[in-house]
Amino acid sequence: MTTTALTAFEQVRGRRLAREISTLGGDPHAPGAQAVVGAVTLFAILIMLVAVTTVAAVVAYLTWLVQARRTAVPRASATSVLVAWLVPGVDLIAPPLLVYRLWWASRPPADRHGRWVALLAAWWLSWLAMLVLVPVRLSLDSVPGDASLTGLGPLELAAVAVSALLCAAVVRQITQIQTTGTRYPRRAQDRPVASWADPAAHEALPQILTRQVPVQQAHPTGH
Repeated sequence: MTTTALTAFEQVRGRRLAREISTLGGDPHAPGAQAVVGAVTLFAILIMLVAVTTVAAVVAYLTWLVQARRTAVPRASATSVLVAWLVPGVDLIAPPLLVYRLWWASRPPADRHGRWVALLAAWWLSWLAMLVLVPVRLSLDSVPGDASLTGLGPLELAAVAVSALLCAAVVRQITQIQTTGTRYPRRAQDRPVASWADPAAHEALPQILTRQVPVQQAHPTGH
């Protein structure tokens, strides 16, 4: 909601406000400065709200991820989660591999692998698209007199919304598997691909996308 409000402000008032601030030259005592005080204050409030809600969402997600990993693998460390998401460069590849391994360790039903990989890929691609779109818009809108305050527009907002919805779907799938109380058996040869921290991790994604879950991995009798 806060991102939607900020995007609406950008579309309705943002560009004009950017031009007005540019003409003032950063001088709060320049003629006409008082006319933009209200708009600048509203913009600052929206930025703070977006920042607070973003931090809250990140903390909530990482807390869930750590707890879910410990449910699947009791001795799992929180360090790998923090490294996967917070180390530049690593955070572009490691998170989906980490979440894939979590899903696999949670022992899901045998027939959900294809749908899960599709969901995971869609979520991560939408996340990467969101990271790319905002800087691209900012660079395109850097022409003097026509600058963008935030780089947010309808396309960027759509990417944020899609990424958030798909992330929620990923969380829901893993949570449902872990809370059903049914853990399906794994054979030694059905282990997931190498850990994202493994030197061979760069080869893991093609294996994930092409992995086929064995037909023999069916529901145990009585479940």
